[in-house]
Amino acid sequence: MPARPAWPPKSAPRLFVEPELVAGNRLEIDGNAAHYLSRVMRVTPGDAVIVCDDETGEWAARVVDASKRNVTLEVVEQLRERECVPDLWLCPALLKKDRFDLVLEKATELGAARIQAVVTRRCVADKLNLDRARTVTVEAAEQCARTALPVLDTPVKLDTLLRDWPDGRALFFADEDGGEPLTKASTPGPAAILIGPEGGFDDAERAAIRAHPASRRISLGPRILRGETAAIAALSVWMALAGDWSE
Repeated sequence: MPARPAWPPKSAPRLFVEPELVAGNRLEIDGNAAHYLSRVMRVTPGDAVIVCDDETGEWAARVVDASKRNVTLEVVEQLRERECVPDLWLCPALLKKDRFDLVLEKATELGAARIQAVVTRRCVADKLNLDRARTVTVEAAEQCARTALPVLDTPVKLDTLLRDWPDGRALFFADEDGGEPLTKASTPGPAAILIGPEGGFDDAERAAIRAHPASRRISLGPRILRGETAAIAALSVWMALAGDWSE
């Protein structure tokens, strides 16, 4: 007798949803998500959909009804609890849209707990469409089977970031003039990595960052890195050192 197929199948579509998930509850999916399920994935009643709520974790749901504009799901069972990630913030200077999209996508994939965009004097952009940015992070999380989303904050100016910096959180500053190697600088506890724009921080900004009591200068190696590369590389190294990759 052939083995019974696993349920839900690994090929089941994935969605992040707003309400906290509970077994037996029904979800009404509309808008772009309903279009994706009904017109792209072509789900029909009985099909499986994997849903996450960024609170309780990952759940299997069953399609009850599917039309062009609405899909009804019934939550069946929890598959995984919400994943734990190191308490690390990424504070990247704003870049051009496509390059900053890459930072948002890869920071989500790598497990940043929070993304706080920063506006500096040499930034080529000074605004961020938060709704669009959230879409980028959600789609990245869905594609990579994540059960958690990074907190996404409204961009702030560098002086505001430094003025309001929370006590007890280390601020690792990727300094173009060099510093302690990142591979030796990471420490347990809440932390953040500050990455400059493509033109770098100016002298006054660099002096203000260095003077901040939470700041620690770090080096990202012997080569000059673009803003998006520096953010992704620093986050990757940190996660490896923090033990996030040990399992």
